[in-house]
Amino acid sequence: MTNASQTHVESVQTPGGEARIHWHPAAGRPRLVLALGHGAGGGVEARDLTALAAALPRSGVTVALVEQPWRVAGRKVAPAPKALDEAWRALWPALAAPGVPVVAGGRSAGARVACRTAQELGAAAVLALSFPLHPPGKPEKSRADELTGAGLPVLVVQGARDPFGRPEEFPSGSAPVAVPFGDHGFAVPKKADVTQEDALAVITGAVADWLTGLRPR
Repeated sequence: MTNASQTHVESVQTPGGEARIHWHPAAGRPRLVLALGHGAGGGVEARDLTALAAALPRSGVTVALVEQPWRVAGRKVAPAPKALDEAWRALWPALAAPGVPVVAGGRSAGARVACRTAQELGAAAVLALSFPLHPPGKPEKSRADELTGAGLPVLVVQGARDPFGRPEEFPSGSAPVAVPFGDHGFAVPKKADVTQEDALAVITGAVADWLTGLRPR
């Protein structure tokens, strides 16, 4: 398991102000860094991000949870996508500093940032958690082009009842790992046939297996 005494927070200056990287190091030398940004409605304390940060270091993956400047500053509303991308680009040298391949990822808005910037930054692959395929109730306003245009291996993990896009709505070639009964935050109802712990295990297991199979160039 992750050694809690090794976790640390690094501050990085970006065009949008101070950002923070919450490092969860692998035991020994890591084989990968998984950099994860948060969504527009929450921070790095999201259940899927914290579950991955707890589970993956034991398999040689350092997890870096990225806190965008707007969140560090205490603002409640995320800025425009361009500003999110600029901050992510400014953070990248710190994320790549361990000297191993970096998988870019995030949940919701953070997944969109990763998809838009991963190829130009030299990421090894993209992990998209709760990708917001479209606004709720507006499937005609698809963002599938961001996902399919990433130009790298992409794993999508999606709640089965996510109003921003259910797994069956995704384009061919981008079929997500479905989290049973999960909503946009991967929360499951108390009366569901699976527990919250089961749902999180689906996420951590699928991501761990996918990362094991990656062969970064």
